[in-house]
Amino acid sequence: MARPIDFPPPFGAVDAVGAPTDPRDERIEVGVAIVGAGPGGLACAIRLGQLLEEHPDVRERLGDVPIAVLEKGKQAGSHLLSGAVMNPSPLRELFRGRLKTADFPTYGEVPSEAVYVLTRRSALRIPPPPTMRNHGNLILSVSELGRFLSDQAEALGAVVLPETSATKLLVEHGRVVGVRTGDRGRGRNREQLPTFEPGSDVVAGLTVLAEGTQGYLTGAAVEQFGLQGENPQIWALGVKEVWRVRKPLRKIVHTMGWPLRTSAGFGEFGGSFIYPMGEDLVTVGFVAGLESTDVEFSVHDVLQEFKTHRLVWKILGGGERVAWGAKTITEGGYYSLPSRFNAPGLLLVGEGAGLVNVPRLKGVHYAIESGRLAAEAAFRALQRGEVPSRLGALDSYDESLRASKHMKELYEVRNMRQAFDKGFFVGGALASAMTVTKGRAPNGRFPTHPNAAAPLKKTGRAARYPTPDGTYIFDKLSSVFASGNRTRDDQPNHLKVRTTVRRPVAEAWQWMCPAHVYEVGRDVGDGMVTVEVTPSNCVQCGAITAKGGRLTPPEGGSGPEYTLT
Repeated sequence: MARPIDFPPPFGAVDAVGAPTDPRDERIEVGVAIVGAGPGGLACAIRLGQLLEEHPDVRERLGDVPIAVLEKGKQAGSHLLSGAVMNPSPLRELFRGRLKTADFPTYGEVPSEAVYVLTRRSALRIPPPPTMRNHGNLILSVSELGRFLSDQAEALGAVVLPETSATKLLVEHGRVVGVRTGDRGRGRNREQLPTFEPGSDVVAGLTVLAEGTQGYLTGAAVEQFGLQGENPQIWALGVKEVWRVRKPLRKIVHTMGWPLRTSAGFGEFGGSFIYPMGEDLVTVGFVAGLESTDVEFSVHDVLQEFKTHRLVWKILGGGERVAWGAKTITEGGYYSLPSRFNAPGLLLVGEGAGLVNVPRLKGVHYAIESGRLAAEAAFRALQRGEVPSRLGALDSYDESLRASKHMKELYEVRNMRQAFDKGFFVGGALASAMTVTKGRAPNGRFPTHPNAAAPLKKTGRAARYPTPDGTYIFDKLSSVFASGNRTRDDQPNHLKVRTTVRRPVAEAWQWMCPAHVYEVGRDVGDGMVTVEVTPSNCVQCGAITAKGGRLTPPEGGSGPEYTLT
């Protein structure tokens, strides 16, 4: 039996935590440091900016840079990818009295919706389950939303620092005091190039981690401060394309069933989405859990297979693909949430903290709401007579977050994702019971097993994938090009994996990766092979972290350049 979990990466959370190393007079001092310019981090910056605007005395005490947002992408939005259909209520609450819904960069409200159960040759339309009803929700591009929110944050005085990776959580005397940024201009062997710029210690009175899925520092903080939830966290991988189509789509579409196999033994769980983006654009994507047992399971290729169904061809046929991207999605649910969302000097926000409702296919509005609540808790801790690093000073964030209606929603579906570990049909029956009873039956806590713990097997899955033609069906390398990937070929390797593993593990990594980063190398005997890694292909989706390796922050400004995703 081969399992990725048996080949842990040459990396530990201790590598991401340390004390400041710059001399005190060379450290960059900010009031509040926010890591990640996604919806959660920017919502936090915006709400904090609003509060500081109303209380200039507090703003003055925070120094020349009261709010700094560190973003590893080329700009805000560069690394953001989601469906996305969003519940607009937290966004409206964030801008209450300042902006209206019409001011947000959206493609309007969901016009209507359709849910299908697919077989290879048929599509059975079913009534949308309660968890998948989207009346009143907004269709948007989360990368466009990120750029919009960044502008709003800067207008309120936040300093957004793009191309800035946060590579170490700074901890002194048991409290978080900021983050260290990564070096720039190093070569493949970490030698200094003529363009070398060293990283810096960014010290802050309070640090907010809003890194999104597979948060590098978030994972380190959870381990450092003992914040683990009752269940381990798990992830799915989403791969999506944006198409320019011949005729507009007047509804959103979700499907389940084919091309996934329904037996529990294959560990294939997920579904598709097709959303209109105005009159001439459509986004199509497929999401599947990363606990698949088949070494040849590839979400990118499953998406290509899905596109051969006549239901999809009727929408995309004759069109042109204009964008592609991939990203992991946090799926563990309520029991995988951290035991606390704060530590001395630290707040955890958004998807990095596990705030995703998988049955409802929603995460963006959870990030915005948690960012707003984090800002309000931070503001309370910044008052005279209070110290954010005091034990318990930030507990009001946990209290407000756990009392919110959004946490109640997560609790009601707390076991729904885990139910599908029993297969499509049994899982569907259990999910129906959970929906009707709002999670009260079946009761208890369903266990979750790490994605990398699934034993691997080979069943010939790849024989079903269609052959790329470059027009409608695409290979991985052309898709990486479509992502706008900007990673230098001679950068240091930011992917930590064992380079000698059992063959099924190497094959699983090769098939799993949507960007063709990993390849099976030479046979070294006793069932072991080497793994060849091409880090410059990486779009930072995070799948390798779920499946036995570790994605660490690359040089700031590298990775994909998403604009429509």
